[in-house]
Amino acid sequence: MDGLLKLSRIIDAINSQIGKKVAWLILLAVIVAAVNAIIRKMFSVSSNAWLELQWMLFGAVFLLCASWTLQVKEHIRIDIVNGMLPKGVQRWIDLIGHTLFLMPFCLLMIYHSWPFFTRSYAINEQSLSAGGLAQWPAKGLVVIGFVMLAVQGVSEIIKQVAIMRGLIEDDETLRGHAAAAEAEARRLLEHARAQGQTS
Repeated sequence: MDGLLKLSRIIDAINSQIGKKVAWLILLAVIVAAVNAIIRKMFSVSSNAWLELQWMLFGAVFLLCASWTLQVKEHIRIDIVNGMLPKGVQRWIDLIGHTLFLMPFCLLMIYHSWPFFTRSYAINEQSLSAGGLAQWPAKGLVVIGFVMLAVQGVSEIIKQVAIMRGLIEDDETLRGHAAAAEAEARRLLEHARAQGQTS
């Protein structure tokens, strides 16, 4: 299990670094959108390439940051229900969810998006809009994004099994902002109760 945990740490480090860097593309997308809007309003000039660049940048962030988002537990979860369940049940839900739903979905997406990308690359597919951009890089991002998400899924499964076996601690600060806030509130409540009992 030590080797698997080391692999998990390497996956986490790589996806975290990629996610933190790629997230800055949102700023670039905003700048492109602002410049495009200003030029369009001031000079009545617009470009399909600029418009397509905006959605490609947003798509890159969405796809390439998905694995980092999963790592830090910021994907949308049904916390209203999940939060009321015992920790052991929550861990089993995570493990079963990652194994039976996330991994097959990622593998299915990779399987179907790979030929989708290779066909586009082979013909150097271009935008249907005049002056638009090549389409194959965006389609390649789908493959890369789901490969990264699948690899992160492997890391999450390794960590979940290690937590359930008592090999590593379940760090509440890595379960998303809401869970971290809930853990802090629980800690403060326990501290207040302890203070009340001693006085």
